Amino acid sequence: MGLTIYLNGKFVPEEEAVISVFDHGLLYGDGVFEGIRAYHNRVFRLGEHLQRLYQSAKSIMLTIPLSPEKMQEVILETLRRNNLRDAYIRLVITRGIGDLGLDPSKCSEPAVFCITSSIQLYPEELYAKGLEVITVPTPRNYNEAVNPRIKSLNYLNNILAKIEANLAGTMEAIMLNPQGYVAEATGDNIFMIKGGVLLTPPSYANILEGITRNAVIELAGRRGLEVKEELFTRHDLYNADQVFLTGTAAELIPVIKIDGRVIGSGKPEPLFHELLSDFRELTRTGGPLIFPEEARGEEGDPDAQ
Repeated sequence: MGLTIYLNGKFVPEEEAVISVFDHGLLYGDGVFEGIRAYHNRVFRLGEHLQRLYQSAKSIMLTIPLSPEKMQEVILETLRRNNLRDAYIRLVITRGIGDLGLDPSKCSEPAVFCITSSIQLYPEELYAKGLEVITVPTPRNYNEAVNPRIKSLNYLNNILAKIEANLAGTMEAIMLNPQGYVAEATGDNIFMIKGGVLLTPPSYANILEGITRNAVIELAGRRGLEVKEELFTRHDLYNADQVFLTGTAAELIPVIKIDGRVIGSGKPEPLFHELLSDFRELTRTGGPLIFPEEARGEEGDPDAQ
């Protein structure tokens, strides 16, 4: 059986989940989205994802027709109708149907749809042995143009970098900001470990401030690891003890070679595996329940009292 999709107030079979060719999300990439994960019958950090979604929409002056509380229920109900407890969730808001011109005021009403399915960006063995990546000529968008902190439907900047990675025979690329500092990968944030310190680019360095990124910063702090959000260059990456990427779909994945340079020992270090283990354990706690009745009696669950 196919998936059930939420589309503009209705739950429909995937073959009926259609968008007009005049929708400005399709014509111009005018809209915002979130990629979210459900683990073990809970939606991971849904509140943070929704906060980022509504902030992105505000920046492009797009009024989302549902409240965050209603949007949460849309997500949970879509998961329930597809009987999913572990899933990838794609939540999309477009400007809606307009004419063939750019003017967003010609769009009558935003479109909202929610897809719940599965995703696997990388083969499982790469989490054990690591990725080889390259840096690419395509720079990350200027903050003054399309700010990367807006998770918009226009992903051409990232796609061009991904094409360059594919042409080089690698699965991922690292993008620099217009000043030449390391920004992020095409769909993930980047971290490096040097001398026991965890470093990642700050939010003003032309990056999307990832939910998984922020979770890793928290987990590192719990381990007593010093964390710095600061600018660094490719030279710093080449000489790091460990480099890894983070993202909703990717979780944490190690990088063992960049532009032909072997990073550290050329294999994931124990500290990386500890952070990955911490993160996967974190996904078991918190977040709204999809099927509340299945959680009764779970240790630590408020409904278990």
